[in-house]
Formats: sequence, C-alpha cells, structure tokens
Amino acid sequence: MSSDLKYAVFGSGSWATAIVKMLCENLDEVGWFVRSQQTINYILSEEHNPSYLSSVELHTNQLKLACDINELANYADILIFAIPSAFIENELTKLNVDISSKIVVSAVKGIIPESGHLVGEHFEKKYSVRSGNIVVLAGPCHAEEVALERLSYITVACANLETANEIAGQFSSNYIKTNTNDDVIGAEYAAMIKNIYAIAAGIAHGLGYGDNFQSVLMSSATREMKRFIKKVHKKKRNINETVYLGDLLVTCYSLFSRNRMFGNMVGKGYTVKSAQMEMSMVAEGYYATKSAYQINQNQEAPAKTPIIDTVYEIIYSHKNAKRAFEKLTDKIS
Repeated sequence: MSSDLKYAVFGSGSWATAIVKMLCENLDEVGWFVRSQQTINYILSEEHNPSYLSSVELHTNQLKLACDINELANYADILIFAIPSAFIENELTKLNVDISSKIVVSAVKGIIPESGHLVGEHFEKKYSVRSGNIVVLAGPCHAEEVALERLSYITVACANLETANEIAGQFSSNYIKTNTNDDVIGAEYAAMIKNIYAIAAGIAHGLGYGDNFQSVLMSSATREMKRFIKKVHKKKRNINETVYLGDLLVTCYSLFSRNRMFGNMVGKGYTVKSAQMEMSMVAEGYYATKSAYQINQNQEAPAKTPIIDTVYEIIYSHKNAKRAFEKLTDKIS
C-alpha cells in the first residue's frame, strides 16, 4: 500500500478534532471537512476549534479545510467519518463524488437511522465501497484525553490487515498506542452498544446506586454484549480485548462520557428531551438504544438483553427509571 495516501476527516465535533490532532502528528497535510465556513475562518485565525476541545492547538499550515464535502472526498484516499450517526446521511446526500474505490473509516459509533445499518454496511450497500475498504476506528479512547495527550489506545479494524496497519501507523504516537483487528462488524457493534451500557451506568448513578451495583452491572453488560454481538455476527472473538471490554469500561466509568452524563441526568429525574437540551454534545447511545433493541427483537431467537431492554423502556417507552431498575436488579447478577 502506498505511503502517500491522503487523509480527510469529516466532522467538527470533539472526536473529529481529536482525530485531526492525532493525524497531524504523522502527516504533513490532513483534509478536514467542517460544515460551517464561519468555524473554518475561526480555526484559521485562532488556531483552535471554537466549540470542541478548544485547548487543542491546531497547526493550520497542516490543514486543508473546506466546507464542501465533495472537495475533500475528491482530495483524499482515506475518508474518516466522525459525524454523529443521526446527522451523517444528511451530509452524505450532498456527495456527488464516486467514493466506491476509496477507503472509508467509520469513527461514528452508531447506526444510520435512515437505513438501520452500521456505518460500514451503509457505505457498502449505498455507496458501493468494497467490504475490504471498510475500516472501523474504535477505542478505548476519549477525545478529551487525546487533547491532554494522556496515554490512549486505538483499535483499527479492517478485513484487510495491510490497510489496518497502514492506518494504525498514522495514528501511532508517544501518547497513542494502536492495535489492529479483522472483526469489523463486531468492533462496530461493540462501539455502538457500549454507549447504551454507559447510559445504564449513568442512570444507576443518578438513582443513587453505588459501586457494588455498578460492578455487577458492568459484569452483566460484558456478557450481554457478547451475546448480542454473537447473535448478529457469529465469529470467534475474545470479548475481553480492549476494543470490546476496554471501550465498554471507559465509556461507562469515565467522567468524560457524554452517554453516562445523559443517563445520570435521566436517573436524577430529567426528561429525555430536557437532558438532550441540556447537553452540548450528542449522546449516541440515545439513537443506539432504539436500533439495538429493534435489531435484537427482529432476530428469530433474540439474545437475552435485559440492560438494553431496560434502557429502551426508560428512554423510549417513558417507564419510571427507579421502578425499571428495581426490576433489572432481579435479572442480572
């Protein structure tokens, strides 16, 4: 694989900003799609993102910024999408460049609501991207810790391990360690449903449950994740690897976790709508909960998923959180 491949990041939130920072450690130029020209102008003049990870100093001489998605889709060989799943298809409707021969990296961690597909599957089915050119960028890695250059770990999953190794090499630095994996679908499902378990952890905290219960909740979530992923994509995998268990734990325990924060607010009595309005960032787990629940229910023999079911009941069926968790405590151990 050529070492002269061009990279572009699509999205301007905290995770997209962190990805740009990491790539700039190794690449002379990084394309960056930012929807707002006003934000681009601010980045060029102030050298940081005005809304997300504002402490990160951006070296604008390394950035090829554009608010035209087609300009950067045409420019780059490797397209990294970090737009929230609820909004990505709206941006993709503006795409008129053929990307079927590009390498597409999903850093979205969610399901496309319009199609019900994982991001990688969506690009494969709708944009004819070859399965061997679909890559998943997973954790455990919080954008806020990347900003602080705290040691973090990234997993790059791709059926083509040569591609995975190429991309992993461009993320590696003194504060980023990388792993590769060929379980693309499993890694993407894990990145999606761990956000649901983080909401559950947040609800439990908001309701006043302590560390003892949280440890049982996380143990049960690990086994539930294994059952869910095995049901939707049967493949030999070790659920204890960092891309599965590690990402689950950091998302459920970290104070940086927006999904845990969202759940905590719901547990404290906020309505779902008021909790969403209070937050400045998207909690992907909100959308993932509905998708995961429906995917499981559509299975001929659904997996046993009491935690996903409970979160779904609270945020979509408007069940009382306290009573729903009292029932959940009898279903997990």
